[in-house]
Amino acid sequence: MLKPLHDNVVLKKEKSEKKTASGIILTAEAKEAPSFATVVAVGPGAVVDGKLVVPTVKAGDRAVFKKYSTTEVKIEDEEYLLIAEKDILAILE
Repeated sequence: MLKPLHDNVVLKKEKSEKKTASGIILTAEAKEAPSFATVVAVGPGAVVDGKLVVPTVKAGDRAVFKKYSTTEVKIEDEEYLLIAEKDILAILE
């Protein structure tokens, strides 16, 4: 398992739907990767001005993130995303 350092977060990509809510089937070209994922692990935080800033996200949260700010990692046929906490835009409740 990945153990993130500093203020980095490990996300697990959620499977995208192959058809819309109205039943329209999407081709591979029409689909766009979802910009949300589940938080799997969170680093201890970043040090700012000599003080540890604890992350606000936690494992199990569903996060909305910036599309082009992740690093993709594949471990044992599982795909994960590494992202800095500041690039997570919101948590879905």
